[in-house]
Amino acid sequence: MRSPGLNPERSAVVLTVMLRRLWLLFAQATTVGLGLLFVVATLRPQWLGRYSVAPAAQTSVSTQRPTTLPAVATSQSPTGIRQIAPGEPTVRSGAVGSYADAARQAMPSVVSVYTSKQLKHGTGADDPLLRQFFGDPNGLDSQRVISLGSGVIVSPEGYILTNNHVVQAGDEIAVALTDGRRVPAHLVGADPETDLAVLKVDLQSLPAITFGRSETLRVGDVVLAIGNPFDVGQTVTMGIVSALGRTNLGINTLENFIQTDAAINQGNSGGALVDSNGLLIGINTAIFSRSGGSVGIGFAIPTSIVIHVMDQIVHTGRVHHGFFGIEPFDITPEMVEAMQLKRADGVVVNGVLRNAPAGRAGMEPGDILLSINGSPVADSRSMLNQIAQLEPGTRANVKVLRAARELDLSITVGERPPPPK
Repeated sequence: MRSPGLNPERSAVVLTVMLRRLWLLFAQATTVGLGLLFVVATLRPQWLGRYSVAPAAQTSVSTQRPTTLPAVATSQSPTGIRQIAPGEPTVRSGAVGSYADAARQAMPSVVSVYTSKQLKHGTGADDPLLRQFFGDPNGLDSQRVISLGSGVIVSPEGYILTNNHVVQAGDEIAVALTDGRRVPAHLVGADPETDLAVLKVDLQSLPAITFGRSETLRVGDVVLAIGNPFDVGQTVTMGIVSALGRTNLGINTLENFIQTDAAINQGNSGGALVDSNGLLIGINTAIFSRSGGSVGIGFAIPTSIVIHVMDQIVHTGRVHHGFFGIEPFDITPEMVEAMQLKRADGVVVNGVLRNAPAGRAGMEPGDILLSINGSPVADSRSMLNQIAQLEPGTRANVKVLRAARELDLSITVGERPPPPK
């Protein structure tokens, strides 16, 4: 008798079915696993354990700012957000740890300026009711009102820069230095047009500040404001350059301000605005505020104007601003369309004063002033600043547009008359 055996053909069929079932099970398990992995990687990537935190002892803060960001691998989510790949090292621009060196360099050069004015009791002296309660007002003692500002030592010989509005109403002026000395000062000269003034104290070997170049400033540069706000003592605040060339603010006649968000308050006027190296780049002069306190909008006169004004005050006692004798008007889009102008830059000459330098040179109402000594004219405020910095008596080459033709005029610069008191 033969023992029963398996049919070879039947065995092959059974094996094939078993393999197909195993393959199907494997494929389903793999699909489910990949799906779960995708969900976890998208919603809970930290569960994968691919992020690590460096030990505290190995962390450091870089004081160097890389000029370019390193290339890193990125991944993109279904929503289109780009993000660096998990575990990719991140390099950040390091912030400067401290501006103590810049502050230490500039602070000895910033002083407090005190002015006092004598007030007499004369108002209502003939009022019988006042005489009944207070007696003869002429017999009462006078009072003194003290005002506070700041200033910057600009030379070892004792010249100090400040704002004109800080000292213009004072009968007496005193300066308090950072070393505790308090000395009287006299006014060398002032320029109401730019709101700058120069004082002089009888001291030698003073810590004069070093000037920077305001024309190299960029929006976003770090600046420090130094002064004596509210007479609390010398104070340093930090911010950035918020804007450059601010005009049309109605603060001064000649405006070209640095705007900063460094906190500036009452008493800071005339103080220093310095860069991150401690170099003077402006004189703090005004704030924009509805409450009287700092709201992060302060204005400083740039050193490009300060040096020009200070040199003239020191040498002559006053400032000689250039003068053309024209009434400017900014070009508007409507004017470009109505006059069919090919260019929108320049300033329209709305009027020319009789016997003024511009009139004697042949400038006429309706001309469009394009450039002064090769520098383009953008608007009436910038044109006023350009003319003001010209030396009276010199000749200025001016380009104007008249009846669609460009003309070159040579103007002998006059001197701007002083503002009415």
